[in-house]
Amino acid sequence: MAVAPAVTLSPAQCCPQCGFDVGLPPLEDTQSALLSAQKQIADLQAQVRLLNQKASAAVDRWADYEDELAKLRTDLDNSVSSASPARSSFLSSSAASRLSSLLSPRKSIPSLKPLPAVPPTPPSQPQQQRATLAGLGPSPFPFSAATPLSSSPSTDDLLEALTREQALRLEAEGRLSETSREVEELSVSLFEQANEMVATERRARAKLEERVETLERRDVDKRRRLERLESAMERIERVRGLLGQTTSQAQPQKQGYPGSGWLRS
Repeated sequence: MAVAPAVTLSPAQCCPQCGFDVGLPPLEDTQSALLSAQKQIADLQAQVRLLNQKASAAVDRWADYEDELAKLRTDLDNSVSSASPARSSFLSSSAASRLSSLLSPRKSIPSLKPLPAVPPTPPSQPQQQRATLAGLGPSPFPFSAATPLSSSPSTDDLLEALTREQALRLEAEGRLSETSREVEELSVSLFEQANEMVATERRARAKLEERVETLERRDVDKRRRLERLESAMERIERVRGLLGQTTSQAQPQKQGYPGSGWLRS
């Protein structure tokens, strides 16, 4: 019979109590795996610390929001209690009915109701192992324990915002109508002034043209009169010339009769 060779096991590869072969990898692989696992554990711890910081910051913001909401509620109550009758009668009956009709569908929106609490999902097995390795348990976030806000502050805020928006809209419409009226009045006055200026210019031009025509007629009349006077002066000069010639011819004839004095004596 052939005898099987005896296999010798090192004490590092078998269990010291039962002698079971463990089959461990080499020492270099074990050290590299250990280093990677330690690095992964350190990264997970850093992530957990970052998440804890974010959670604490969110809790602080949530507390600030609650304080601000409480302050807004008190301011709103004070402003409503100290409002004057004139301000309470700002909205007319039609505006109040319109406001109620606008707000009625908003009150029935299911988003204003408190949302049901979502049960937290159980962590998976690798996450549990990582948490066990890190020595930290799952940190419960305080957001699940926060109480939902009531719908009355949001309704009051919506009512106040809608009232303010309607007031601003009415004011803007009034300004727009006033501006359009002023523009129309200004355009009408400008058109009237332009028409008046055109009519005045036309009347002045007509008067000027009539004046020019009158002066031209007078000039023509003066020229005609001047021509008549010149012709009359020429006639007078001719008549004077003829009279001078006749007188000069008549004087020698009177001197040519020698017995005229004897006969008279």
